Amino acid sequence: MADELMTYDPRGVFLPEHGISPAELAALGERLDDARDEVLADAQLWADAVKEIPAEKEPLDAGFHELPDRLLADYRTHRANSELGQIKAAADRLASAVGSAVVLGIGGSYMGARALLEACCHQYYNEVTAAMRGGRPRIYFEGNNVDNDALVDLEQLLKSREERWGIVVISKSGGTLETAAAFRILLRELKEALSREAAGGGAAEREVAKFVIPVTGKSGKLFELSKSLGCRDIFEVPDGVGGRFSVLSAVGLVPAAVMGLDIERLLAGAAAMNEHFRNHGPDKNIVLQYVGVCHLMEERGYTTRVLSTWGKRLEAAGLWYDQLLAESLGKQERGALPLTVVNTRDLHSRGQQHQEGRRDKLITNLIVEHPSRELLHVGKSDLNQDGLNELAGKSLADIMAAAIEGTNQAYREDNRPTADIRLPRLDEYTLGQFFQMMMLATVVEGRLIGINPYGQPGVEAYKKNMNAILRR
Repeated sequence: MADELMTYDPRGVFLPEHGISPAELAALGERLDDARDEVLADAQLWADAVKEIPAEKEPLDAGFHELPDRLLADYRTHRANSELGQIKAAADRLASAVGSAVVLGIGGSYMGARALLEACCHQYYNEVTAAMRGGRPRIYFEGNNVDNDALVDLEQLLKSREERWGIVVISKSGGTLETAAAFRILLRELKEALSREAAGGGAAEREVAKFVIPVTGKSGKLFELSKSLGCRDIFEVPDGVGGRFSVLSAVGLVPAAVMGLDIERLLAGAAAMNEHFRNHGPDKNIVLQYVGVCHLMEERGYTTRVLSTWGKRLEAAGLWYDQLLAESLGKQERGALPLTVVNTRDLHSRGQQHQEGRRDKLITNLIVEHPSRELLHVGKSDLNQDGLNELAGKSLADIMAAAIEGTNQAYREDNRPTADIRLPRLDEYTLGQFFQMMMLATVVEGRLIGINPYGQPGVEAYKKNMNAILRR
């Protein structure tokens, strides 16, 4: 199957009222090109002089941009000794040793991994047999909140199974309280589980490191703790890669590899998007077109960006984008409000407001062209009280396509702006494209409007206050 690039179709925003025109989008082309050039220059600046960043550019976490290309080149040259090769080997070791793995992290340290699980794995991944999971462990996400009852329930679940389990803990500093507290509690539980298995003794202290994979900085609390534990594999959160831009680093790659996903294909999709971004002008560049449409609509008061995912498998990818957009551009009392919905489910709730509510929403449909599973058809029945026999030959994919077309038509007839992002299929390659497109689009838009897309000073305020309250 030939590799295909995702597409962006903005025609639904070209409306006689409450929209923009193709000419307006074209007129923005020079500014979009300039912003693209600045983003490319940022990536080069970061690569050439990590410690000599101009003050006006700080912070500059532009290391995400060329990361897919760099990791792939390293893997093709050094194979098992490359970072990608080591990630695969460590993930395989953990996956072969445990029945469940708990991924600890918050924000960008877990949302990309969750998006990959929901998009690329079985929809009932933790419930199906190990054979249906390809022999990979069940995956649970924690350390993303401080919900006492949720963590107790997870502990009870892990204790209830007569099998070993492991931890992937992700935190650049190790100082994020939600993740650090969950790690301490689960590490204690893991040691106790290993002690029970070994009938006491000091084996648990020596063995526990085999069941923990940390992803962290070159120094800091988690790094030091991991060294003290004696962890065999400690993977790095790269310098110059902020949390919400880290899905294509070890932050996302380690959990994905534990799940058994093809992380090389994930990076190849991102690299393909990089090539497209570098080599096409605003008239054909889907990153620049997406930014241009969003920017022009926001200038007209469309300050809510609805990512309308069609089907259940992309909801977590939408939530990943919510964080990316909100933390990057929600500054200086500016920035659009991101909102993820899942259709057709949410047509029966938020759909009413989108159709007839305040005109402040740009709806971008995220559509998968081809289902990954065999098609289910309505079929004929002797019990036709539901009146569906006339649709007997239709598949659920046909019904979904009709829903998309009908919803877009209803919005268009009321001058409600929409655009479509279409993924050829849902797999690692297209997810890599999607992640990279949205990260590039976010930094381009930041440069376009004069907001530094890196750093999240507003998030630090709650952390400072919470820690002060706990220690007073």
